[in-house]
Amino acid sequence: MNDATKEVKIISWNVNGIRAVTKKGLFEQFITEHDPDILCLQETKAEQHQSEIDLPQYEEYWFSAQKKGYSGTAIFTKEIPLSVRNGFPPELCSEEDCIDEQGRNALEEGRVITAEYKEFFIVTVYTPNTKDDLSRLQFRYKQWDPIFLKYVTELQKKKPVIFCGDLNVAHKEIDLARPKENIGKHGFTSEEREGFENFLQAGFIDTFRHLFPDKTEQYTWWTHWAKARERNVGWRIDYVLVSETLKDRIKDAFILPTVMGSDHCPVGVKLSM
Repeated sequence: MNDATKEVKIISWNVNGIRAVTKKGLFEQFITEHDPDILCLQETKAEQHQSEIDLPQYEEYWFSAQKKGYSGTAIFTKEIPLSVRNGFPPELCSEEDCIDEQGRNALEEGRVITAEYKEFFIVTVYTPNTKDDLSRLQFRYKQWDPIFLKYVTELQKKKPVIFCGDLNVAHKEIDLARPKENIGKHGFTSEEREGFENFLQAGFIDTFRHLFPDKTEQYTWWTHWAKARERNVGWRIDYVLVSETLKDRIKDAFILPTVMGSDHCPVGVKLSM
């Protein structure tokens, strides 16, 4: 990653439980086949010592939720970062700011890791799900999304930012198989879509739509019901976004729907750095 013209492959994957994916042998198979330089994980549902992963080519950084078997993120990287931060800086998000309607503290859920490199910051994020009953919608809309946007915008003042993960929102109708049936439902409310749009207005680029603005039937998550994945009745809710200054460095953006092991599939980019 230190060479001026080197291509960097970054992949993000909500694994929906790293231990289950590993036990099935699918995680190391994925690594062998796709060999990312940086791998960002969400919904690890484990602490590092509970994982059976043995990948000596990677440094591992984990941020696990205080609640066992819930949420959590990790970054696997071939190059040691200059620094790594778990969560938000306290001046940006006090404990009071991150309490939701049910009294749950998002700061305790292991949702954000930031790694700093010479050329950029990379942030893995597992955005809170607003739930079927939309019980976490106002927290997401009024607290989480604005705080996260402010965080990556502040980082961007120092150097370019790449942030990726499960953002738990389909941005436009093209991003889910059945938009008309899902308008107003969690993951496709006007509030959640506005939150995503605010990233774009702040100068971040949805790398996949930048390269493939009109490509349809491109999804990253499928319900377990009714053979949805087999029929490709899905949602694109996993993303890689980059600062505007990296736009000309985007060489590829991709979705890997054939990678199994989770209800989400990996997404990624290749950047020339």
